[in-house]
Parts: sequence; C-alpha cells; structure tokens
Amino acid sequence: MDGAAWAAALALLGVNGVYLRQMLRFRQAWQHQLSGPGKSAQELQAAGKAAGALATTAPVAEGAAPPTFSILVAARNEAENLPLLLQDLSRQYPVAGGFELLVLDDHSTDATARVVAEAAARLPFPVRVVQLANQPGAPTGKKAAVQAGIQVARAPWLLFTDADCRVPAGWVRAYAELVAQDAEARFISGPVLLTGRGWLATLQGLELAGLVGVGAASIGAGQPTMCNGANLAYRRTDFLAVDGFRGNEAVPSGDDEFLLHKLHAAFPGSIRFLRRESAVVQTAAQPTVRLLLRQRVRWASKWRHYQAAAPRRLAVLVLLSNLTFPVGAGLWLLGAAPGAAVLSAWALKLLADVVFLRPVLRFLGRPGWLWWVPVLQLAYGPYALATGLLGLRGSYEWKGRQTTAT
Repeated sequence: MDGAAWAAALALLGVNGVYLRQMLRFRQAWQHQLSGPGKSAQELQAAGKAAGALATTAPVAEGAAPPTFSILVAARNEAENLPLLLQDLSRQYPVAGGFELLVLDDHSTDATARVVAEAAARLPFPVRVVQLANQPGAPTGKKAAVQAGIQVARAPWLLFTDADCRVPAGWVRAYAELVAQDAEARFISGPVLLTGRGWLATLQGLELAGLVGVGAASIGAGQPTMCNGANLAYRRTDFLAVDGFRGNEAVPSGDDEFLLHKLHAAFPGSIRFLRRESAVVQTAAQPTVRLLLRQRVRWASKWRHYQAAAPRRLAVLVLLSNLTFPVGAGLWLLGAAPGAAVLSAWALKLLADVVFLRPVLRFLGRPGWLWWVPVLQLAYGPYALATGLLGLRGSYEWKGRQTTAT
C-alpha cells in the first residue's frame, strides 16, 4: 500500500474515530440528562383517573389572573389536523393556573379558523384565533405567526407544538412541574417521535430520533445545538429580552434553534431538555420521498446562518462521518484505499451510532429501530450531502409557498 492509500485509510479511520468519541460523550450526557422533577407518566395517568376528570381548567374571565401557559400553534391550512390536536388538549391533566390556546392562522385558505372557533365553545380553556394581517407586504410564515401570538399571549410561559402533532395527556403538566421546580430554566426542549408505517417512515423516525438524542445530549453537555419547534417552551420575557427573531428574520425556518442559541448565549446554563415519556409529542412522517426531501431542505436551509460555533462544528463532523463510507467505497474501487480500512471505518461509524441510539430509542419506545441503523447509514451520506447543498440555496416550497432566504 503506497503513501496515498495509507493517508486515505488514516483519514477515513480518523474522522470516524473522532465521531465515535463524540457519540460516546453524547451518550454519557444523555444518560445523565435529568428527566425533570415530578411523577412518571403512569403516576400522572393514575392521578388523573383518580381525580375523575381529564381537564378541569375553566375559561379565564376578562381581567382575571393570567394562566401559567399560553399554548401557541401556528397553522396554515390545518383544518384536517387541528381537531385531533384540540381533542388531545382537552384531555390535559389540570395544572396550576391553567392554560390558554392561541391558534395562529397564517393566511389559511381552508376552514382552519372556523374549525377552531367551533371547538372553542366546548373546550374547557380559553381559545383564540390570531389572524395574520392580510395586506400587501405583511409578513408571513411561522416566525411572523409566532411573533403575532406572543404579542397577545397572556401567560409568562409560551408552550409550542404544531397543528399536525398529537400530544399526550401529561404534556402540559410535565412542563408545569419542571417550571415550578427549576427557577433557572428559561428554555425547555421536548422530545418528538415520528409515526407511520413502512420503511420510509421507519428511516425518518430513526433519523429524527438521532436528532432528538443529539439535541438533548448537547443541552446536557452545556453546548445546545438543536431542538424541535414541535415541542418546546420558553418565557415570554426572555424572548423579548433577546429581541426575539431579530437578526434572522430573513431566514424562513429556524424559529426554534436560532432562539435556542440566542438564549443560551444570553443566559448560559438556562436551557433544559424535558426527558419525560409524558412529554413526547408525536407527528406523522412524510408519506413520500419528494415531501421528505422538501422538508429536509427546509431544515437544512438554516444551517449556513448559524452564529454559534458548536452546531456548526457538529454539522460538519456528522456530514464528514456519513460520507466516509460512500467516499471510501469509491476510493477502494479506484484502488486508492484498502478495503479493510473502508470496512473498519464503516464499523466505527456503525458502532458509534448503535451505542448512542440504543438508550434514545429505548426512551422513545422504539428499540426495534436499532436494526435499521445500517440501512440508514448506507443511504444517509448522499442524502445528507444533497439536502445540505440544496439547503444552501435557501429556496424551497412549503405549505404552498415558494420561500427564499436572503
């Protein structure tokens, strides 16, 4: 083996050696991640049944004390999905102070507003529809919707999910207990689980499980990198203190992670991950490859706008590690790298992912997904490179809109 082949072999092994070390650190951080104070999901369920009611929060009269949480749900053409979410919210266990619901209607062309208005009369908590201004030049998109909701929210804590999500009965209480017992918490990230049948849904779910695990572990390690806007909470005063989305208004996505990075910079040590089974939000996987790529390009479009160093370094390491197998296989076919080195590098990558994902998947109730890790790895390198490059353009279609980041 000549010098160039040795160099290629060492590069492949070196990248995945660094990746393995990082995943071991993340596993340790995950294992030590506090699940938050309070009772388990089973205990909460038993307590709710014993009380004889799932939700007893009465509507708040005008001028009364504000609720503990304002639940904000951005919605665009979600008339089909919202009834399921509203049903879930009606089954929440009672929490001190109660909560209100704000549905932020981002110029829907379907019956979104009517569905919410009709449900408001029978729901046991205050419900409002916040309509975005419908005039030329008015802002659109999720960030605009969130900002409109925050302006009228009455509670000190803002709790977010998406209109196409399902939340468990203990969801609000899980956040309430952490908030009540951890006065230093300013931003709380929650777990998200993808649901669906078939190989495509399973691979998507496995990918997102990895992202959830890395996000939780990085928070536990004191270097927050990512979170999911489908399940998070933060204090209204802190959003205003860091000027909200100012500085990344032109980036359509990133309403969650940019704020995470800003709050971590302004208030170090105040970020939490709510590792509670009763806080796991579920949402359906994309049904087709085309819709999956469109969604992932939207996610990737924000990476080039990261200001914090930790998420940038992590993104580069993950991409390089996922490329070691396809690149290594190509070098082996060209005779520029030994096959043993390529297989060894892939084995290191496989070991790293299995070691890290095992406890994460166990927490999410999907331990069987671990068998799909080799399949995902074979496809992930080209897939991650393609979505990353397409995301650099900052242009994509979502919710019937063509979006461009400047």
